[in-house]
Amino acid sequence: MRRYLVVANRTLGGDHLLRAVRQRMHNERCEFWIVVPAVRPASTRTDDRSYGSDAGDYGWVESGELFAQQRLDRELQRLHEAGADADGEVGDADPYKAVSRAMAGRKFDEILLSVMPRTRGRWLRQDLPRKLEKFGVPVTQVVAE
Repeated sequence: MRRYLVVANRTLGGDHLLRAVRQRMHNERCEFWIVVPAVRPASTRTDDRSYGSDAGDYGWVESGELFAQQRLDRELQRLHEAGADADGEVGDADPYKAVSRAMAGRKFDEILLSVMPRTRGRWLRQDLPRKLEKFGVPVTQVVAE
């Protein structure tokens, strides 16, 4: 069984991520561990409808952790409905630290890093994909439409 670490935040709920998960599920049995860095949203209003039709309006949030947990819960439900064996956690606001903690005591075959397009993606500007390669696991960028 192959194990995948999925790292995403604003791009959760996008078709690009579901396609990547389904593609891997088609090839063999696998498990997915989703890590959502607890980044405080730019706006404290959670009516982000950029990705996924089920983003919805969940009102005001007080912390990045709560916002990340809401996104994680919606994504896990969506992946389970697609037949994926998935679980996850809210991680540190720093995505590198979030991945580091998620990898402690776990073995993954690949990291799926869900990112915004280069013109909008902070993680790409921070060179996160290259930094994650230091863990010795292949890193695949899954770019949101």
